[in-house]
Amino acid sequence: MKTISIVVPMFNEESNVEPFFAVLQQSLAAQAGQYDFEYLCINDGSRDATLDRLLALKRGGLAIKIINFSRNFGKEAALTAGLDFAQGDAVIPIDADLQHPPDKIPEMLRLWEQGHAVVQARRTDRRHETLRKRGFSHAFYRLASAIFEMPMERDVGDFRLMDRKVVDAIRNMREKSRFMKGIFVWPGFEAVVIEYDVAPRHQGQSSFGFWKLCRFAVDGITSFSILPLRLSTYLGLLVSLLAIGYGLYILCKTVLLGVDVPGYASLMIVVLFLAGVQLVGIGVLGEYVGKIYQEVKNRPIYVVRDVF
Repeated sequence: MKTISIVVPMFNEESNVEPFFAVLQQSLAAQAGQYDFEYLCINDGSRDATLDRLLALKRGGLAIKIINFSRNFGKEAALTAGLDFAQGDAVIPIDADLQHPPDKIPEMLRLWEQGHAVVQARRTDRRHETLRKRGFSHAFYRLASAIFEMPMERDVGDFRLMDRKVVDAIRNMREKSRFMKGIFVWPGFEAVVIEYDVAPRHQGQSSFGFWKLCRFAVDGITSFSILPLRLSTYLGLLVSLLAIGYGLYILCKTVLLGVDVPGYASLMIVVLFLAGVQLVGIGVLGEYVGKIYQEVKNRPIYVVRDVF
């Protein structure tokens, strides 16, 4: 019998633990005789009673494996740990807040049995999210699809099914700066897409605020594209050409027409503009140097305190 690993990263999800597993088990009841289900819960340094709720479910007879981090390492590290510990023939990451509908898992399994190595889930109805978040997400996916070296489906997140061969390929990717949405698609296995509506969170609030999403997007872009570096080069060349042209204009105006060189105001505008361009270029370069710094330290992606 094939084994399916369900990977559930959790951070301060105490109010969602019992409802999530109730819905999950109900959704998978019809497949219970066809597959062995392995439930992997990664407690990502939760500060509430998430771990206690998980242990209570385990003591109550629910066959779950709990990977307890020593501190909060972030969702990307929690997903990585889930893939590292998963033993199944297929692996399905899913959020515990019930925004990823567990009742889509049987459809994923059906498509997997038909030979698809990856089954991605695309969000179609996001009316429960703020307009700013929806607009930012749409812009990011459009940009990522344009500049990433591999195609990235719009509105596809972490909720997906991956065959064992895909998981094994991903486990070989050990970079410290982890953008899992890009890492999931980088191996290049063919994928099929299903759609689902995003439900509101069952309980609690998302830990991803707007500025955290912005940092996440910058991290994703700099992890999978060097286009920002090239744009900095192109911008520097453009500014240099404009400066040369402006300098020739001032020279001709002064020598041929006898007009005095403009004074303080124009000089300050040029100086501040060039300084701004330089700072932007240094900032972009700093993002990539920072990633090199993280890699050469070679620290572990996560630290496990306990496994229950």
